[in-house]
Amino acid sequence: MKYEAVIGLEIHCELKTKTKIFCGCATGFGADQNTHVCPVCLGMPGVLPCVNRRVVEFGIKAGLATNCTINEYSKFDRKNYYYPDLPKNWQTSQYDLPIAEHGWVDIDVNGEKKRIRLTRIHMEEDAGKLVHSGTTIKDSASSNVDYNRTGVPLLEIVSEPDLSSAEEARAYMEKIKTIMEYIDVSNCRMEEGNLRADINVSLRPVGTKELGTRTEMKNINSFKNLEDAINYEIDRQEEVLEDGGHIVQETRTFDPARGITLSMRTKENANDYRYMPEPDLPPLVTSKEMIEKYRSELPELPDARRARLEKEDGLSDYDAGIITSSRAMAEYYDAVIATGADAKLAAHWMMGDLAKKLNADGIDITKSPVEATRLGEMVLLIMKDTISGKIAKKVFVEMWTNPDSPAKIVADKGLVQITDTSAIEGIVDEVIAKNQKAVDDYKGGNKKAIGALVGQVMKASKGKANPQMVNKMLAEKLNG
Repeated sequence: MKYEAVIGLEIHCELKTKTKIFCGCATGFGADQNTHVCPVCLGMPGVLPCVNRRVVEFGIKAGLATNCTINEYSKFDRKNYYYPDLPKNWQTSQYDLPIAEHGWVDIDVNGEKKRIRLTRIHMEEDAGKLVHSGTTIKDSASSNVDYNRTGVPLLEIVSEPDLSSAEEARAYMEKIKTIMEYIDVSNCRMEEGNLRADINVSLRPVGTKELGTRTEMKNINSFKNLEDAINYEIDRQEEVLEDGGHIVQETRTFDPARGITLSMRTKENANDYRYMPEPDLPPLVTSKEMIEKYRSELPELPDARRARLEKEDGLSDYDAGIITSSRAMAEYYDAVIATGADAKLAAHWMMGDLAKKLNADGIDITKSPVEATRLGEMVLLIMKDTISGKIAKKVFVEMWTNPDSPAKIVADKGLVQITDTSAIEGIVDEVIAKNQKAVDDYKGGNKKAIGALVGQVMKASKGKANPQMVNKMLAEKLNG
C-alpha cells in the first residue's frame, strides 16, 4: 500500500522584547544562570503577573502579517503540567481565545506554489532549561535548572496539517522566519532557540481523507534537523504500517548525531493539560483602531516585495525570491539600487561574488565589509565601461579588505578599462599575427576559435581591454 504524509508544525518564536512577558526581568541570551529571575517568573506565592504591552503588539502584528483574524477579545489560560523547569507547575498560555487565528502563508517548492493555513497564533511564556551534568539526561548523575528563560515571551504559530513533505515543511518554516524578521518581532536566531518547531507527522493511504495516528517531535531548531527528522519519521511509520503494526500517539525526540527519532512519552491531548482561565490576568480587549494602527506600521512584506522587484526591476521570480528571502538582504539590495546601479547586475553580484565571500567567511550580510553603497558604486563603474566584469572581480576582492571607494581602488591599481580603439587594435593585430592556427581554424569554419584569440587579447592587455570591442574588432578583421 502507498502512503502519504500529513504534517503540521507548531512553531515557537521568541520575541525580541527587553523584558519578560509578565515581569520586568531581562530577556538577554547568555547571562549567568538564574540571574534574570524574580519572584514573579519563579512562581513565588502571592505574586501577580502583569502583561507586557509590547508582547501583545507583536502578537497582533504577527497575526496581521500572516493574514490572520485578530480577536478583539482574547484571554490567557493556565496549561497545567509538571516538569522541573516549570516553577509554577503550569504555563501561562492561551487556549480557546487566542490573539489571532485563521490565517495563511504561501510557500514555493520547486516552482509550485502552495497555501498553508494557520490555525492560530497565541502568546505564552517560555519554560526554563535543564542543565545536565552529562551530555544527556540519561548519562547525567544530576540536573540543575536555569530559570533565566522562564517567562521569556513566545508566539506559538500553529499550522493546519497542510504540509505533505519535509521539503514543504522547511519552506514553510523558512517563510515564517522571514516574515517574523521583516516585521522585526524576533531575532529568529535558531542556534539560540529563538525559533524552534514541534512537528506532527502521520501517514494515511493515498487517496483517503481520514488522518492517521500522529507522532510529535519536540524542539527542532535547525532547518536540516527539521527535514531529517520528518524524513526519518515518515520512513519509520511506513515500515511499521507495512509490517502490520499500529502507530502509537506519542512524543518523540530527534537525535541529530544518529539521524533517528526516539520515543519520549505518550502524547498528551488538550484535556490532559486541564486548561483553565488565568484568574490573575484580565482578558485582553483590543480596539479596531489599535489593530489598524499596528497594520499601518507593518513594512512591505516578503511576497509584496518580491512581486515589486519582478514587476518594477525586471528580476526573475527566482532572483526576486532569493533577494527577498531575508529583510537584511532586501534592504541591502535597495541600498545598492539607490546608487543608480542596474537592478539585474546588482542582483547578479549579490547572489554571486558577494554571497560566496559571505559564506566563505561565515558572516551575515549585515556585517559585510563591502557596504551596499560601495557595491553600487562598483556596479556603476561596470555600467560606464570604466571597468569590465572581469576587472570588477579583482576590484571586489580588493574592496573586501580595502575601505577605499571602488573608483579609488581602480585608479590606484591601474585597472581602468582600455576603450581606446587604436590601443585595442594594436593588441588585436599583434595577437592575430602570432596565432595563425587559430586564425586558420576560424576561417575554416570553426567559429569557436575566436574565443582563443579573445583570450590572448585579454591576456596581453592584462584584462583591461573592453571585451565587447575586442570581439567586434576580431570579427571584423577575420571576416574582412
